[in-house]
Amino acid sequence: MSGSFEGVFAALTTPFVNDGVAVEEFKKNILRYNTTSLAGYVVLGSTGEAVFLGDDEAETLLGAARAAAASGKKIIAGASRESTRSTVEFVHRLAGLGADAALLKPPHYYKAAMNQDTLKRYFFEVADGAPIPVIIYNIPQNTGVPVEPPTIIELAGHPNIAGIKDSSGRLANLSEVIASVRPEFSFLLGAGGIFLAGLLLGASGGILALAAVVPDLCVEIHSLFRRGRLVDARKLQLDLVPLNKALTETLGIPAIKYALDLLGYSGGPPRAPLRPLDEAGKAHVRQLLKIRGLLKNPADIPS
Repeated sequence: MSGSFEGVFAALTTPFVNDGVAVEEFKKNILRYNTTSLAGYVVLGSTGEAVFLGDDEAETLLGAARAAAASGKKIIAGASRESTRSTVEFVHRLAGLGADAALLKPPHYYKAAMNQDTLKRYFFEVADGAPIPVIIYNIPQNTGVPVEPPTIIELAGHPNIAGIKDSSGRLANLSEVIASVRPEFSFLLGAGGIFLAGLLLGASGGILALAAVVPDLCVEIHSLFRRGRLVDARKLQLDLVPLNKALTETLGIPAIKYALDLLGYSGGPPRAPLRPLDEAGKAHVRQLLKIRGLLKNPADIPS
């Protein structure tokens, strides 16, 4: 059942107005992304503040994404729940709304009990019950529960586990896994700062928060790599490291949304308890975008 997932996928944000989901603004963002060569979109992921969304909000966003996405753009939907049963049920609901794959991080509330055997059982049982392909989401810095390479290799043998998004930042995971899994298993980098390095080691592509802000530049790294223009790809990758670090490590979701506002997308505020970016953070993001030549008219820059 599983298909291959290759190229660059943008991890989408969720716009809020008066603390409610701004569906039309979300769709407008996607319509603009449709003009790029992105392979598709991830909805209801970490960048989308999925942990702050109710089920009804999540389903509304996925339906809007499916309606707005151009033909050929794949939609991967975050579907993680803490119990196996709830996860399978939610995957079915999202599949009915048009998701092409379900992105699943490990259960982590009872993290002391989440050993690798328990994780394997969880992912195998969800994959057995899911009507769409499953993509493992390894983000131990948030969950506290790593999916270790030997576990990934074993899970990759399941016909409905299509791949992994690895946001650990550990290229060693990719090096250990890639030679031991079937060719159609998609290893997708979740860390924009090592995207090119991952491609060189055999990654299929990336699911990147950076691609929500500068989709064309992320796609360009992938394209330059595919065309063998590694010197140019290396330069672009290194040029984007400071921006990626600010957006995904030091400043986080509020910075991503502020950058989107600066670039004419609908970013808006994060949902509480996250707080909007302070003035120092805004100045830093503006400077990084100016350095890349992405802000050309100071009069158009919002405060």
